[in-house]
Amino acid sequence: MAPHLNIVPSMFVLLLLFISASKVQPDAFDVVAKFGAKADGKTDLSKPFLDAWKEACASVTPSTVVIPKGTYLLSKVNLEGPCKAPIEINVQGTIQAPADPSAFKDPNWVRFYSVENFKMFGGGIFDGQGSIAYEKNTCENREFRSKLPVNIRFDFVTNALIQDITSKDSKLFHINVFACKNITLERLKIEAPDESPNTDGIHMGKSEGVNIIASDIKTGDDCISIGDGTKNMVIKEITCGPGHGISIGSLGKFQNEEPVEGIKISNCTITNTSNGARIKTWPGEHGGAVSEIHFEDITMNNVSSPILIDQQYCPWNKCKKIEESKVKLSNISFKNIRGTSALPEAIKFICSGSSPCQNVELADIDIKHNGAEPATSQCLNVKPITIGKLNPIPCSGPVPKTPSATA
Repeated sequence: MAPHLNIVPSMFVLLLLFISASKVQPDAFDVVAKFGAKADGKTDLSKPFLDAWKEACASVTPSTVVIPKGTYLLSKVNLEGPCKAPIEINVQGTIQAPADPSAFKDPNWVRFYSVENFKMFGGGIFDGQGSIAYEKNTCENREFRSKLPVNIRFDFVTNALIQDITSKDSKLFHINVFACKNITLERLKIEAPDESPNTDGIHMGKSEGVNIIASDIKTGDDCISIGDGTKNMVIKEITCGPGHGISIGSLGKFQNEEPVEGIKISNCTITNTSNGARIKTWPGEHGGAVSEIHFEDITMNNVSSPILIDQQYCPWNKCKKIEESKVKLSNISFKNIRGTSALPEAIKFICSGSSPCQNVELADIDIKHNGAEPATSQCLNVKPITIGKLNPIPCSGPVPKTPSATA
């Protein structure tokens, strides 16, 4: 049921990369000492940061851009490659975005584009100062939302290691990974209020060999969301909550979405979230495929929907809910998942009537409802494979004619 995933051990590859690079002492490009940046929280860091990046990127030997301790204002910066040698950014300080959302005309604040052999570390903080944006970001205000910036974007980045960085109060997603290959995000801290809209912790799409490890995510949307075209990914040792859980999707909203396959999520703890281990696809709309998705060794603490396949995902009821999802789901497992559910429906499999879920496995599940009622399990258009002790009993509860919506 769960074949071995052929996932490149990119952490090992990256370790070798940076050990090799460290044989040559990196040239240091200090934004304060060499480029005149001021850690006063008022002077724009954009030009010193970009100037330091350009000089470091042009170096034929390994280089490090240093942002010392202190508080810096950064309007925005676009850091482009390719660079001539491995490059690092040592972020020790706190970098703040303009608090006023009107300062942004596009969804970019800090963006890395077309960079290879890259490392960012240092314990620094990227503070999106999103409180004003949260008040105005409503489902009706799409134009406003389209201009809200992601805290950190990695676009077309290859062989990268991001360690010990904090993303705080992003106006939209905290971290977006797009068209990347062999990128590891480790020991990250992501934080935003539990009511902050659209503040996904880490979102990715069209990427391969992404590892997210040993990170703490507290936010107002998905802790981690996995978009189309994501392949061979490892997520482990994550603490998630508050938020909307760890999600595959949403998928099927747009034409020509690429398959999602080879995703393993393990050794995670999810607490006080609306969802836990989730796959979500839109009804009607467009086709797609999801396969080889494996959730293992996960603890749920007071999670509203701990285990969920939702092929009627329809936030704000703005979709063709009378139609079936065209996204095909297959070879999916939930193993050794334990803990408590905030609602009685601990397991919900709401699959497509036109393309029922195939080869869905439940093994060693023990989820208790925190209330007086026992936990239940709902199944629609799926016959799960069952192994080991299972609580609640699979498919033991009736499926309502209109399953409850999930965020």
